Amino acid sequence: MPDSELRLRPIAWSRVQQILTPTSSDSEEEEAKIRRPESLSRTRITALDVLRVLGGLFLLSCTLSYFITNDSIFWGHRPSFTRPAWLKARVRGPLLLTEAELSKYDGTDPTLPIYLALNSSIYDVSASPHFYGPGGSYHFFAGRDATRAFVTGCFKEDLNGDLRGVEEMFVPLELEEQPQTRNMPEGRARTARGRWKVDREKAYRKGREKVKEMVEQWRQTFDGGKQGKYFWVGTVRREEGWEGPRKLLCEKAAMSRPKTKAEVI
Repeated sequence: MPDSELRLRPIAWSRVQQILTPTSSDSEEEEAKIRRPESLSRTRITALDVLRVLGGLFLLSCTLSYFITNDSIFWGHRPSFTRPAWLKARVRGPLLLTEAELSKYDGTDPTLPIYLALNSSIYDVSASPHFYGPGGSYHFFAGRDATRAFVTGCFKEDLNGDLRGVEEMFVPLELEEQPQTRNMPEGRARTARGRWKVDREKAYRKGREKVKEMVEQWRQTFDGGKQGKYFWVGTVRREEGWEGPRKLLCEKAAMSRPKTKAEVI
């Protein structure tokens, strides 16, 4: 082997050692790169960590609620979705019942739920059999649409869903007859009759709005109200002309009518 090759071999080997052996600065940088991810992983909060904390707090709240109220995991409130009857109704889908079919759900058959209707919407009130079941104080509402009675308060005469003319109970009696204008000049008489017509139309319009407000208040009671005990299940199916002849106000509603415009709030 030539001498020149022997002299180059130690030089080449020392060069390789320099390349492979890191300097102190290189070693520190490598250690920093290794340590940095570990330190970051220890301080970074992930979405999973947040969900775990929130889930733990929710379970703790539910547990405390159940032990304190001895009834509900939502601090005395029981939403509809926590009730088996509500879940069953959602799975089954909305009902479409005639008034004859609705009458079967009045609580007399223990195998059937208790339904009542308000403005053609059917609600499940089975959670309160002591009110709407047989012998209950509001049993007359069960198995029918008694919207008119909910407004007028006549629980014998008005157990039906016909709201025509109910607004009259909010219209002052003095607006039912035209003003006496026989002895007035023609101009004043025409003005008086025009004012009476406008006031009367306004009173009837306000009366209809009042009826809608009362029906809406009752709807809120049955549609998820009472801590979710009652809930909507379907609609009453009716044919055209189901209302029959126009009904007069019941005696109680007629007696409650304001006499003058000044009595209307």
